[in-house]
Amino acid sequence: MTTMGHIYLYYGTGGGKTAASLGLALRSLGHGHHVVVIQFLKYWKKTGEYKAAKTLAPLYEIKQFGRPGWIKMGKAGTDVDVGGFKASLRSITEEDKVAAKKALKYAEEVILGDHPPELIILDEVCLAAHMGIVESVDVIALLEKLPPAMDAILTGRYAPNSLIDRADFVNEVKEVKAMKSFVSTVGIQY
Repeated sequence: MTTMGHIYLYYGTGGGKTAASLGLALRSLGHGHHVVVIQFLKYWKKTGEYKAAKTLAPLYEIKQFGRPGWIKMGKAGTDVDVGGFKASLRSITEEDKVAAKKALKYAEEVILGDHPPELIILDEVCLAAHMGIVESVDVIALLEKLPPAMDAILTGRYAPNSLIDRADFVNEVKEVKAMKSFVSTVGIQY
């Protein structure tokens, strides 16, 4: 059975958006499909989805375009403390925007290449667009280039309305309950 090429969007303040996209990637891989994950804003190579590329290649590829550090949204504070987990926050720089443009360019090369994947995941592209690191119109222009048999998944905490409107399927991930202390379990949160 061939796909018709749809755009799926997972956004919201709850955890599990990337995990949901990776679940669809696993399903796709199970059918012998080629999957490419492009991560905006992410740079840490110790995550399970990054390490899995060694095992799942050549059908599964992942490329990161983030820069070290957590980017703050707004002016309040320079550090975050969540249940004992502390991280320094930094402001958006021109380098972040250049890296995101490289991610969009790479995605375009993947989409228009000789052997495009059946599934492309643009992880954290919604947050990058919300923060103005990439322009929503540029993301939409990229999506218009998708071949008919390619599905795309977009993830990110906050999704601009234009991306929500463009997607075929939209799921909002909301936190209903979480522990007060920060939980970071190998193989679950990363």
